[in-house]
Amino acid sequence: MQITASQLYDHVSCPHRVSLDAFADPATRDVVSPFVRMLWERGSAFERKVVDALPAGTALIGDGDGDRIAATLAAMDAGAPIIQGGRIAADDLLGDPDLLIRVGSRYIPADIKSGRGEEGDGTDGTPKAHYVVQVALYVDVLERLGRSAGRFAEIWDVRGERVRYELTEARAGRTDETWWQLYEGCRDAVRAALAKQVETRGALAAACGLCHWHTVCRVELEAAGDLTLIPSLGRALRDRMAPTIVTLAEFAESDPEALVSGKKTVFPGLGPDRLRLFHARAKLLTQPGATAFLRAPVELPVRAVELFFDIEADPMRDVVYLHGFIERRDRDPASETFTGFYADEPTMEHEREAFADAIAYMQERPDSVIFYYSKYERTMYRKLQAKYPDVCGAAEIEALFTTPRSVDLYFDIVTRATEWPTRNHSIKTLAKYLGFAWRDSDPSGAASIEWYHRWVETGDRAVRQRILDYNEDDCRATIVLLDGIRALARAQADDPFIS
Repeated sequence: MQITASQLYDHVSCPHRVSLDAFADPATRDVVSPFVRMLWERGSAFERKVVDALPAGTALIGDGDGDRIAATLAAMDAGAPIIQGGRIAADDLLGDPDLLIRVGSRYIPADIKSGRGEEGDGTDGTPKAHYVVQVALYVDVLERLGRSAGRFAEIWDVRGERVRYELTEARAGRTDETWWQLYEGCRDAVRAALAKQVETRGALAAACGLCHWHTVCRVELEAAGDLTLIPSLGRALRDRMAPTIVTLAEFAESDPEALVSGKKTVFPGLGPDRLRLFHARAKLLTQPGATAFLRAPVELPVRAVELFFDIEADPMRDVVYLHGFIERRDRDPASETFTGFYADEPTMEHEREAFADAIAYMQERPDSVIFYYSKYERTMYRKLQAKYPDVCGAAEIEALFTTPRSVDLYFDIVTRATEWPTRNHSIKTLAKYLGFAWRDSDPSGAASIEWYHRWVETGDRAVRQRILDYNEDDCRATIVLLDGIRALARAQADDPFIS
């Protein structure tokens, strides 16, 4: 089998997907989600837009040109300044770079992406690993063909920027590994998987929900009692633990203290406290009838007015399109009212208006306490403030997201003080555990983005209402979780407390 850029892209997220795509029964795949189809469509539309703007003299090679490899080589021999839609191959490597750009007498590859070309914001951005391995494969092929201008490539991204990837530079973080070495490792791992020289394993992760092998993998992981079923225990740590502990049942029955030596454990990168925490979670997941509990006291602000807050954003359009609130007074369910500030168009004007209305709504309730789930809302509000400084100041945003004015239930409470007999700590999972049900059959942030795309394209009022209903349910789920935590505290009144 030939190694392709798409296989390397998938390998970065999940090596097991490469094996399943190559060898598993296609009939067992899940249906591709509308969100993923939307990503494909938007990616294709953006690529067409970029291609239509390419300069005269660009060699355009399409599927109807017969042997695309031969046509690409001929275009390079002719000295075309840019080659679009080409195909290159050498040994067991096959690449379809969006663009080949002439530099001197040779070429560098470029891929057109409908996302940003870098991780992070501003000047501290770094290359995206899943983009790196794709363009590095094209460079590898060009080198083998004697046509490479050097170990660098470009990403033409959604902002209209040409982001240069220097593949010989060291990756960010605690490693001396270069991007090229990352690519070589991924390439060799994919080669081994396709040759069935290694057996890949799935791992439960946040990205699994969008994969067409999600159901197959989940069944495999449950049958194996895989350690990644434990919240926050990922693939890398699972693999380091595997020689000693393989299954949930083994872990739950083990003595964690036998694996501890001073301030370290027998597992590199895993300290004693985290080992004990994961062990407790393994016991919860394997104990019939296990229930949630508090492992530390919790302290929650008490106010007559509570606001439950959730936003919806489209990162590809770079727009926050909905700010949703449920206001509750004196913890009375009958008092709950939902208010949503919606950007009817994905423009700065409409985004600013929705943001300003949301800020005004919270400022008009200065004595309320705001509950939200995860740091995403704070992160996006910081970005919105920087984007629209006339709406409010940076200090106002910081004050808004500081206890006791607001509480991040995920970071401040769930991760620090609670344990749940669930496989993750998402708001969807915990609220469902507590008995809450979303009205929509497909409730997810990804689905909401796809719905907003449809709203923008069609103006369908039913789609708009679907988004509002979903956001309202997210806010209600936050209420359910808060009340559930308070109930845990009351049940353990001799230890935790609420002020």
